[in-house]
Amino acid sequence: MKFLFDSDTWQEIYGSIRKNKMRTGITIIGVLWGIFLLVVLLGATRGLENSFNKAFGSFATNSVFVWTQYTDTPFKGFQKGRRFNLNTKDVRVLKSEYANEIKVLAPRNQTRNLIVKDFKSGTFRVSGDYSFLDQIQKKKLIYGRFLNSRDISLIAKVTVISEDMYKQLFDKGVNPIGQYIKINSINFKVIGVYEPSPRINIDGDTAYIPFSTFKKVYNTANKISWMMITANKGVDIEQMEKDILLTLKNLHKVHPEDERAFGSVNLSKEIGKFLGFLTGMQFLTWFVGIATLIAGVFAIGNILLITVKERTKEIGIRRAIGATPKKIRQQIILESVFLTTVAGMMGIIFGAAVLMLIDYQWGRGVDAVLVNPTVNIPIILAAFTTLVVLGTLIGLIPAHMATVVKPIEALREE
Repeated sequence: MKFLFDSDTWQEIYGSIRKNKMRTGITIIGVLWGIFLLVVLLGATRGLENSFNKAFGSFATNSVFVWTQYTDTPFKGFQKGRRFNLNTKDVRVLKSEYANEIKVLAPRNQTRNLIVKDFKSGTFRVSGDYSFLDQIQKKKLIYGRFLNSRDISLIAKVTVISEDMYKQLFDKGVNPIGQYIKINSINFKVIGVYEPSPRINIDGDTAYIPFSTFKKVYNTANKISWMMITANKGVDIEQMEKDILLTLKNLHKVHPEDERAFGSVNLSKEIGKFLGFLTGMQFLTWFVGIATLIAGVFAIGNILLITVKERTKEIGIRRAIGATPKKIRQQIILESVFLTTVAGMMGIIFGAAVLMLIDYQWGRGVDAVLVNPTVNIPIILAAFTTLVVLGTLIGLIPAHMATVVKPIEALREE
C-alpha cells in the first residue's frame, strides 16, 4: 500500500491524464453516464412503486368487487337481456359456502341525492354501508369517526361525509361534528369527515350512512347494489372470484357461461399486472445500468492500452533505470482505479441531484407521479464497489502489457 502515498506515482498519473485530456474526459463521461443512469432509473422506479403504494395503501388489495349487469344468454325460461339485482340472500349464501375463504364481505347500496345544509346544497352519492367497509377501504378521517355496528343496529340517522362535501356545505372553520344535513329531506347527524384518497377513489365524494338506514329511507327491501369481498391470507383470489360468480349464477338462474350477467373487478389481479410491470422495469434498469457501467469500464481499459502504447519509450526508460514490473503494474492499475472512482462519484452525485429535481417537480402534492424517488445506500455502495472492482480488473490488462515491454525494445520505439 506504500505506493498509494508515493507522490511520484500520483505525479505520473496526473501527467498521463493531462496529456490526454480529451480522451480521458470522454472515458470518464462514459463511466459516469453508466452509474448516473443506474441511480436515476432505480430512483424513478422506486418513486413509481411508492406512488403505487400510496394510491392503494388504503385498500385491502386481495379484494373482489361484484355487481350485476344484463344477461347475454337465455336460460331456464328467461330471455336474453334480463336485468336483476343482488340481494341479502346472496350475502348469506356466500358467507356460508365460503366461510374459510372470505375475510370480509361488505354489501353496499348506492344512489345519488340532493344534500342540503341550510341554504347550501349539492348532489352527491349516498352509500349505505356496514362498519367493516373500513377494513376493505380504510378512510383517513379529518373529524370524528366512521360508522360502527351500533349505528347499524339502531338504524341511526348518521352520516360520514367527504372533505369536499364539508367545504361545499359548511362555512370555513365550522366544526361539522354534531351538525345536521338533509339527505332525501331527512335530517342526518354528521359524525365524521374523511379525506378522499388522492389517487384511487372508487366512491368519489360520498355520504356514508348505515346500511340499515339506507334500506329504510330508500325502501330497497332486500336488494343490494354491489358487494366488496376480501379474501383471507393465502387464498387464491382468482379462483375464489370464479367460484363466487358461478355460485351467484346458480342463485339467479343465469347460464354458467354467460360472461356479461355479472361484472367484477379483481383488485389483486389488477395490482399483480402493475407489480409485474414494476418488476420488468427494475430488471430493465439493472440490465441497462450494468451494461452501461461495463461499457464505460472497458472504455477505460481501451484508453489505458492506448496510453501504454504511447508511453512505450517512457516505460522502457523507467525499466532501464530500475523500475520494477510490479511498480509499473501498480501505477497502471492505480490510474484505472482512480478514473473509475472519480467517474463513479461524479455519477452518483449527478444522479442524486437529478432525483432531487424529479422529487421537486413530480414528487409532491396529491397528484404526485413519482413519490420520494430514492435509492437505498447499500445499493449505491454495491454499485460503486462493483465499479471500482471492475476498474481494477480491467486495469490488469494494460498493466500486464506494460510489464512485458522489454527495456531495449522500448528504447528503440519511435
